[in-house]
Formats: sequence, C-alpha cells, structure tokens
Amino acid sequence: MIDFDIQKVMEFLPHRYPFLMIDRVIDCESGVSLTALKNVSFNEPYFQGHFPGQPIMPGVLILETLAQATGLLSFCSLPEGERDKLYMLVGIDKARFRGQVIPGDQLILDVILKRNMRGIWMFKGKASVNGEVVAEAEMMCSAQDKKQ
Repeated sequence: MIDFDIQKVMEFLPHRYPFLMIDRVIDCESGVSLTALKNVSFNEPYFQGHFPGQPIMPGVLILETLAQATGLLSFCSLPEGERDKLYMLVGIDKARFRGQVIPGDQLILDVILKRNMRGIWMFKGKASVNGEVVAEAEMMCSAQDKKQ
C-alpha cells in the first residue's frame, strides 16, 4: 500500500494549477490499482462559467481527473529508472456520466490496470462522490519520451 500527498503527486505528474486535478493518493498497489481524491472547491476557475448560479464540474474534467489517476498508477507501477516518460491519454471508451459533481464534494477516483500491451496501458476507472458513482470510463495511455 502506498499513500502520498500533493508534493509526491507533483513529482509524478507534469500538470500544474489550474490543471492539476489530484490532491492526494490514498492507496496504490503497484501494477494493480490506485485510489486518489480531489477536493472540489468553489474556487475552481471553471465554475465561473459552468454554470453561473448552479456550479457543476464539467464531465470532461472528471474524465481528465481519472486520466491523471491512471498516469499516477503507471508511474507507481514502473521501476524508478523508467519514470522519465510522459504518459499521454490516447483513448477513452465506454464513458458514462451518472451524477453531478458540485463545490464541496470530494471526488474519489478508483483506477484499475487492465493490461499493458506493447506500450499501451489500458485502465478501467470510476469517479464517486459519497459512495455513488458519478462517472466511469475505460482509458488508454502511452508512454512517450519527454521533449528536451
């Protein structure tokens, strides 16, 4: 079991505010699964326009948050010497939205590594609030060399 805070998250992910979506990893089993969380705040920049008077986290950003969780699981699953790659989202399948995410919610992200075949990592993920699934999808990512 691995648990790490925002500082460790930033070591693994290249994203930064306002696009870093993961606040903490609460569990990670290398090569198997990862559970992370995002605290949804009213101060998120997208709430100004989505929607005034009724703020709802955009579905595409929930998927982005799941994608960042898959990137973290990829990094946790690799030996330290192989963590110098940039993991890019290359596909999303079977995406479904089942509920809304609003300010004050804590989004729990659960991702499972289904397989890693020829450099394509395949994951199944779900995002939940208060034990209720609000979104789920299958995602694929691929490792690329970072540009110097």
